[in-house]
Amino acid sequence: MLESVNRVLSGMILPPFLLGVGVFFAARLRLFHFRRLPIIYRALTRKGQGERASSFRSLTLALAGTLGVGNIVGVASAIALGGPGAVFWMWISAIAAMFLKYAEVVLGMRYRKRGDGGFHGGAPYYISEGLSARGRARLGKALAAVFAFLCILDSFTTGGSIQSAAVSGALAGVMGIPPALSGGILAVICAVLLMRGTGVIMRVTEVLVPVMCAGFLFLSVWCMAAQPQKIGEAIGLIFRDAFTPSSAFGGVGGFLFSRAARFGTMRGLLSNEAGCGTSPFAHAVADAKSPAEQGFWGIFEVFVDTILLCTVTAVVIIMNGEAVSGFSDVPIMMAIRAYSRGFEGIWASVVEDFLGLSLLCFGFATLLCWAHYGLACVDYLFGNKHLRILYIFAFGGMILFGSLTPQNEVFALADLVMGLMLLLHLPVLCVLNGEVQKQTRDYFGK
Repeated sequence: MLESVNRVLSGMILPPFLLGVGVFFAARLRLFHFRRLPIIYRALTRKGQGERASSFRSLTLALAGTLGVGNIVGVASAIALGGPGAVFWMWISAIAAMFLKYAEVVLGMRYRKRGDGGFHGGAPYYISEGLSARGRARLGKALAAVFAFLCILDSFTTGGSIQSAAVSGALAGVMGIPPALSGGILAVICAVLLMRGTGVIMRVTEVLVPVMCAGFLFLSVWCMAAQPQKIGEAIGLIFRDAFTPSSAFGGVGGFLFSRAARFGTMRGLLSNEAGCGTSPFAHAVADAKSPAEQGFWGIFEVFVDTILLCTVTAVVIIMNGEAVSGFSDVPIMMAIRAYSRGFEGIWASVVEDFLGLSLLCFGFATLLCWAHYGLACVDYLFGNKHLRILYIFAFGGMILFGSLTPQNEVFALADLVMGLMLLLHLPVLCVLNGEVQKQTRDYFGK
């Protein structure tokens, strides 16, 4: 049932919708992130030390929510389901995602609130207040409440179960650890840290994310260097397969509705989450003065996540496609075997263990980040400390549930929830595009 719904939602509606809104913002913002690249670079590197550190901490928190499953399991799943050409559509979705990510981060900063513990904000705030300022107060409050509810569900699926399924699957396949045991330990550790608040979560991600990115990038380059003759073949296959539609439609329609486009776009979205409205929860807590400058960090987030890390992951998997095709039903093992394929003996075991440890760190950071998103929505809807505690226990339960549930089923549910969030959030972004333009003009005007 879920697969049938997702086939229509994720295959026929969302890919052109997502790309269309991305093109809309690209036109409205006049491709500024290409034209103004030197200014953006200076803004990210020349800000005051304290402000830059705060923005970087928010970036690492946001990246913690997008790295991990999207870069490893999501890429492997996209290739298994849509073929190597899915990677091309992940790149296309990333270009559009940069504008979407910038827009939602700018709005998150523009409508955030200052509380006792610092700033807080996110999509529910600008959905409610942005539409209210345009004479649609009741509609804005209703849509904001629905979005917050969907985001809580998404934190349970994308943020909880999928991460847990990936980590427990990797640890079981590489180290033989029972999934129930790894899921239970993750649930307990996450619950303890979540009880201590957002500050502790950001300190953990600030350390984990840079180390994870550097280590995983090094491992990927090492694996590609072990089989240099296959790199060009893998990249060529990505482009050749991208324009081979698997449906009966021809021309552009075939591209949009092909399996490669469907799974590439949706897994690319799972990787960078642009347009979903989740990233503003992380960026809104930054102690930054300019919404536009914090939006630049959102653009950088998409580049690191999808253009850089997803690409090296995909190339390694495609290079070893024939050898790992038997693991297509278990994407995480497909990725692990691909990374160890170019090595023999003890080195193959070292690579597998390192990747399993990397996925554990990625997944753990992502669990913390998505729990932060869910707690922010609980605060928005209820503002009740007892319900925060109840949410933490429920989130821990979803971690354990994910470790015992087949990944394909979890992905199907996550795709549905994320698709519904997109359907609600993207039209609101379009309505509020004038505010994004104003903030951008004000910044570059100065």
